[in-house]
Amino acid sequence: MTGRTALLRLAPELLLFLPASRREPERPVVTDGSSTLGHHVESAGVPLTEVGPMTAGDRGVSPAYVPRPGDVVDVAAVPRPQPLPEARFLLDVHLGTLARRLRLLGLDTAYHNDMDDPALVVQANAERRVLLTQDRGLLRRRALWLGAYVRGSRPDDQLRDLLERFAPPLRPWTRCTACNGELVAASKGEVAALLEAGTRRSYDAYGRCRECGHVYWHGAHGGRLDEIVESARRWAAG
Repeated sequence: MTGRTALLRLAPELLLFLPASRREPERPVVTDGSSTLGHHVESAGVPLTEVGPMTAGDRGVSPAYVPRPGDVVDVAAVPRPQPLPEARFLLDVHLGTLARRLRLLGLDTAYHNDMDDPALVVQANAERRVLLTQDRGLLRRRALWLGAYVRGSRPDDQLRDLLERFAPPLRPWTRCTACNGELVAASKGEVAALLEAGTRRSYDAYGRCRECGHVYWHGAHGGRLDEIVESARRWAAG
């Protein structure tokens, strides 16, 4: 380090946010007496939503701390499981499959396939939902109360990452995967007019969404959904 620099030491879990050509855990930053630690961390590419405790020497520091020449600042990843006041989520337009899986598990999950970034921030703040996204720029919006980066390109990996991060209580088969409404038991007679003849002959137990009226039963795809639920229970339990 030179006389005007401090050193950031990033946790291994945070290196994925750095450009591939500069994915080193130690990053010198120029101290100017005004730029905050949060600014330096975000300038490196790491959203503050993904950052846990930070220490300069033997003292804890906040994102508002202004690094001094010679400082060595350790930047940890957000602890797992991360406590939440309430497990309520909002997903951006690119995470539709994950949204359906979260609803399958009974998690309160809002999702729209046509909502822009400013509107997502407004809804997340108004309803106190955690905004889930893979858009780092969206996570850096100052107005956003709480967000989280979703790791993984496959829905299975994304779901595991989310459940391991937040360990939310699961209530499978209690929410509509189409609209997020709550499901209630329905007799065959109540929903018979909405069913195909083969379905009426083959199944006796049904659920119906309070909000949109969609009817559910444990049909041909039930085995795959059972696998998703059982895997999720294992991941959430750690």
